[in-house]
Amino acid sequence: MTELQTLSPDARAARSALMTPRLSQALALTLLLAASLLCGPIDALAQTARRSGDYIVAVVNQELVTNSEVQQRLLRAEQEAASSNTRLPDRDTLMRELLDQLIDERAQLGAARDGGVRVDETEIDRAVTNVAAQNKVTVPQLRERLRTEGMDFVRFRNNLRDQILLERVREREVQSRIRINDADIEAWLAEQREKNGAATEYNIAQILLSVPENAAPAIVTQRRQQGVALLQRLRSGEDFAALVREASDGSKDRSGEIGLRRADKLPDAFVDAVGPLRAGEVAPQVLRSGAGFHVLKLVERREAALTVAQQHARHILLRPGPKLTQDAAIRRLAGYKRQIEAGTAKFDDLARQHSEDGSAANGGDLGWASPGQFVPEFEQTMSALRPGSMADPVVSRFGVHLIQLLERRDQRLEPREQREMARAALREQKSEDAYSDWAREVRARAYVELRDPPGQ
Repeated sequence: MTELQTLSPDARAARSALMTPRLSQALALTLLLAASLLCGPIDALAQTARRSGDYIVAVVNQELVTNSEVQQRLLRAEQEAASSNTRLPDRDTLMRELLDQLIDERAQLGAARDGGVRVDETEIDRAVTNVAAQNKVTVPQLRERLRTEGMDFVRFRNNLRDQILLERVREREVQSRIRINDADIEAWLAEQREKNGAATEYNIAQILLSVPENAAPAIVTQRRQQGVALLQRLRSGEDFAALVREASDGSKDRSGEIGLRRADKLPDAFVDAVGPLRAGEVAPQVLRSGAGFHVLKLVERREAALTVAQQHARHILLRPGPKLTQDAAIRRLAGYKRQIEAGTAKFDDLARQHSEDGSAANGGDLGWASPGQFVPEFEQTMSALRPGSMADPVVSRFGVHLIQLLERRDQRLEPREQREMARAALREQKSEDAYSDWAREVRARAYVELRDPPGQ
């Protein structure tokens, strides 16, 4: 898009950072508020389970799955089903499925650790703040809620660490397995154009060698041979327009061009013949139709337009660190929002002074963005805004943002942008199958021992 080209290199770099693709980490972290994902040495966990009256239902490599975890997952699944009016399988079937999920998680955590995946404390701090923000509480309030629900805060942080590990190893392994080729992209774009009633347009030039109806076989053969000879002359470098004037029985205006026409308004045989060609190339074979023989040249191909709803936003980014906690960053950005709304400060001025990314020089302007270009936590917040409005500070993996939506539009995508969108959509479509294949492989390599309840 031309708008992107007006951004400075630093601003484009800042935009690219926000566009890093991820799995649905924000949603997973929010669900963890009620989740329990215990992992640790077998001896220590076994002692804890015995003291609490809990018991072990599975051993996965060197880690345990306990009955209380399965029951907690069961309770959460039933609560979510009740709130969404979703029908669940019978309890025994559901418990087996939840146990399988926990076993898969344990096996995948082991694969993450064996593969050297690490999560540092700063990322855990950010995740805690994100969970608190998603639940509209402060971090101290979150700690108190966890305490009243019987969950130790250290254990909660460990849960978050494990969830981030899972997301990270899944993303790494899944993305490495996805392959997208040009044929996939063309097929996806053709499907989208058909859904939108759009069609590629072609401008074709032709040399027509007419054949009378019920012509004798000798005449048909003579005209075919004439077409082959013309094709050979073109291959040797002769000018197409000159041969149109010399030999064509069709229109000689505009060097035999028939003008831009939608593919559905052209004979299928013409579209098939020029479809693989680049502009300026001649079809490799003489084409037969009811009118006679045709030597075809592709003059121009105009891809059907696809349109998407784009958003234009700006932001102020603060990156928490040793001198600025996340809570302090949230409070500072909330203060900036109040100043802007009161008219005592301008968004772009504050962004230039304080934003900690390359967009600062442009007043925080991130340019126009198509769906899926920003990380989910940023895009979800932006999409909920009305043009001209600001969101409350939001935490992402990059820091804390104050986001203002400037405007929205429906934009026709250029061919390069269409292909980028197709690649992103195909990657998303193939992710599920790639994840399933990887998960099966990890499970097959894991040592899994199922245990009966005590007394059985």
